[in-house]
Amino acid sequence: MELSEKYWDTRYKNKDMGWDLGGISPPLKTYFDQLTNKELKILIPGGGNSYEAEYLHHQGFNNAYVVDLSKTALNNIKQRVPSFPSAHLIHKNFFDLKMSFDLIIEQTFFCALNPNLRPSYTEKAAELLLENGKIVGLLFNVPLNTDKPPFGGNKTEYLNYFEPHFEMLSMEPCYNSHSTRTGMELFFKAQKKKVKILNENVRSMNNSSSM
Repeated sequence: MELSEKYWDTRYKNKDMGWDLGGISPPLKTYFDQLTNKELKILIPGGGNSYEAEYLHHQGFNNAYVVDLSKTALNNIKQRVPSFPSAHLIHKNFFDLKMSFDLIIEQTFFCALNPNLRPSYTEKAAELLLENGKIVGLLFNVPLNTDKPPFGGNKTEYLNYFEPHFEMLSMEPCYNSHSTRTGMELFFKAQKKKVKILNENVRSMNNSSSM
């Protein structure tokens, strides 16, 4: 599978986007509507047409960012929402991103990656999050394709990927999925694990400060 920049951009150019709901995902709208801190720095990786970013922008969340391999997808957002900051539409591979965020929103990006990259995805997400940062969103709860995206999975599998880097706050069947995905999604919230400092490092720091 060559899931390259050209592959994804061609699909957007050809409007070959079966995953595209044409609007914000209902579970994510519900989640956004209960957020009170509009200063949160939010990343939507592989955001595509990113109706979620559009919704956040119109609700006054001015620190929402989208990263995607497809220039066409990012241009679609800019054309649809001219007031969305161009600097927040990042044309880059998610794994090459060097920034920090309070919140990462998962919406069909995980299922679009080659499954071999799933451990790297959770590791990178944790790297990009600030202390106490969270990743929240949707994962497919069904077996899907094995030779092309979207790729599915199940709760047991997903927990194996997330648990090395995150405390899983919840991961349950989604009750308010879009009608085309009813019974097919898990809604989850996970918080970045705190970094544990070894006693040896603490002693070393104390010794250095006394010199």
